[in-house]
Amino acid sequence: VQLQASGGGLVQPGGSLRLSCAASGSRFRINAMAWHRQAPGKQRELVAVITTGGSTNYVDSVKGRFSISRDNAKNTVYLQMNSLKPEDTAVYYCSLRESRGPDYWGQGTQVTVSS
Repeated sequence: VQLQASGGGLVQPGGSLRLSCAASGSRFRINAMAWHRQAPGKQRELVAVITTGGSTNYVDSVKGRFSISRDNAKNTVYLQMNSLKPEDTAVYYCSLRESRGPDYWGQGTQVTVSS
């Protein structure tokens, strides 16, 4: 399974970015896709997750600002990030969990929020 993430960049505080992550090579039913992030000197944290059925969950710090969505036909997950803050600066990773086997991870995409 390969995951290709894109959409990161430099944005001013209060701005928006949309991350995309396209999955290919999945052999089993995809149960969930998620976004994680890791800031310098901090542990990686789960930001948002979405199941095949559309259920979502977010870390408290992004609730009301970030929105995760998924195109099941394209095996692609999106993260719409609004009202970005400097503390959102991190490398963002997408992940995929199938009905069996290990979790798969994409390469990270850098998000920098700075004026």
